[in-house]
Amino acid sequence: MKHDTFIAQVQTRAHLDSRGAAEAATRATLETLAERIPSSLADNLAAQLPREIGEHLRRVATAPDQPDTGIRMSYGDFLDRVAQRAGEDKAKATYEARTVMEVVGEATQGKVTDKVRQALDDDLAHVLFSGSTGSIS
Repeated sequence: MKHDTFIAQVQTRAHLDSRGAAEAATRATLETLAERIPSSLADNLAAQLPREIGEHLRRVATAPDQPDTGIRMSYGDFLDRVAQRAGEDKAKATYEARTVMEVVGEATQGKVTDKVRQALDDDLAHVLFSGSTGSIS
């Protein structure tokens, strides 16, 4: 999947009014994900995404001032970080993160998204991988 297609999919599915909002949602979700999962997994995921999208993961996972990845955090803390980065309220940021992860799943091949899901707590994985349609039970 190409960068423009990825961002267009996020914008359409999340019902965002601009391409910039889709870029911000993608950046916020993937930077926070890079803090939460092991850096090697973030790099593996980044390698399967368009270069510009993958950089959001690599920038955090390999930053010298961010030596710790795989940080344990509750799903509430994770979503608070996404919301803060995106400049959105938590409910909107949660929906946008779900949408970004749905598009990530479609853009990648193999078992990388399964490994990401396994690296997360069950509650967080359930929220992030619930897709852009329907509700979270």
